[in-house]
Amino acid sequence: MQINFIVCPKNIEQKIEVKHHVSLSEARQAILNSSRIRFAEREHREGANVYVAFGQTFVGRYLAVFFIDKPKSTTALIISARDMSAKERKTYGKK
Repeated sequence: MQINFIVCPKNIEQKIEVKHHVSLSEARQAILNSSRIRFAEREHREGANVYVAFGQTFVGRYLAVFFIDKPKSTTALIISARDMSAKERKTYGKK
């Protein structure tokens, strides 16, 4: 999967900042630094599958960032972001 652009609607950006205390720049860093991208959900919206990127920010925070892949434009549309769970971190560490 190739990602050249990362976009996030303003309402989603506000939600992840308020609810999960994750900034948009942290979410972008986690996608760019992700070593693991997994399929999460089929057709969240028509023809749009959801993926989750497990990655770290530049300062080492472990995040799970959910996004819709737009392969024609090589764009990731962020729909949510949160800290990794303990189980996810353990699995991430086994890469």
